[in-house]
Amino acid sequence: MTGDISRSAILLLAAEEWRQAGQPANALDCFQRAVDDGGEVSIDPRAGIADTLFELEQQDEAREVIEAIRADGGVTPATALTLAETLVAYGDLREAHRWATEGAHEAVEGSGEHIALLRTRYRIRVDLGLPEDELDALLDTSH
Repeated sequence: MTGDISRSAILLLAAEEWRQAGQPANALDCFQRAVDDGGEVSIDPRAGIADTLFELEQQDEAREVIEAIRADGGVTPATALTLAETLVAYGDLREAHRWATEGAHEAVEGSGEHIALLRTRYRIRVDLGLPEDELDALLDTSH
């Protein structure tokens, strides 16, 4: 990017504002328009669609969107973090762990995203009762 913000990124910001304002239908519209626009964004707009669908108690549809994101591949660490946090919020710790782990492997070691993914993953692992592993040990050395 040249410093300009893409139309898709602006639509994502608008979608989040609509969500905060309690207008999920408008948020979904903005998220979908961001997908359709196809501009450069750090987080796949479909992650916002999935989160909003969960909020609207449309779990099956939300999971279909998440599976489509996985099937398409090329998920950014920021998208993985967003999906992990969404899945934690809606009680799917195992799938959240999977996303956080994948994101941690893809993130640039020591970056803010990497640390956030490691922290999110660690909290999930504690909640799942899993023992510490090599990625958890990275968190000990990253701060």
